[in-house]
Amino acid sequence: MSTVAIIPARYQSTRFPGKPLARDTGKPLIEHVIDQVRRATSLDRIIVATDDRRIAQTVTGFGGEVAMTRADHPNGTSRIAEVAEGLDSAVDVIVNVQGDEPDIEPSVIDELVAGLRSDSDAPMATLASPFAEDEDPSDPNIVKLVIGVTGRALYFSRSLIPFDRDGVGHTPWKHPGLYAYRRDFLIRYAALEPTPLEQLEQLEQLRALEHGYAIAVVKTVCRHHGIDTPEQYADFVARHTS
Repeated sequence: MSTVAIIPARYQSTRFPGKPLARDTGKPLIEHVIDQVRRATSLDRIIVATDDRRIAQTVTGFGGEVAMTRADHPNGTSRIAEVAEGLDSAVDVIVNVQGDEPDIEPSVIDELVAGLRSDSDAPMATLASPFAEDEDPSDPNIVKLVIGVTGRALYFSRSLIPFDRDGVGHTPWKHPGLYAYRRDFLIRYAALEPTPLEQLEQLEQLRALEHGYAIAVVKTVCRHHGIDTPEQYADFVARHTS
């Protein structure tokens, strides 16, 4: 059995059009992402999933693998599920790595894959990390999660959860947004109907919980940040060209 990382990448972005191909460091952002992912020891293959020929040509140009997808996918999970359907049955675990995380730590990918493989009854797994000193736990753009005693997710929210009513002290967990799926479940999951809490919070992972599926959680420390805006990309460039 094997593990494949699939990186969804699209050209259009409201806040940063053409982001995967930004190359102020001398190489495109998507190549930085792949360079980091290649350092994970648990992966047998890395595929970029895109519907854009410019991204595809860039990735193949530096030796990466591309799978062309339909253009009408509502989200990255749907896009990687299309790719997963075409993979050999020997592939049993799919890791969804976002195409805008060039600083992702390879070690957390390995921890995530190990966590899913160690929980044979969970169809998917994700990460939980302490907040960094410069992060505000009340920020709705940073997703929070609560974890049960079984090590599985109870809920994800943009609100600060759980509420510490009596002030006993609680350290919240943030959700870095990296996922590993069993291949068959990923295909089934992408076809599930959207759910009320998912639509209310705009958090796709709630669809799995609302349909009754378990999500294993691996506690680790994630220091990387995704790049959503040109300003964040400029900071990344400054760090990598100074």
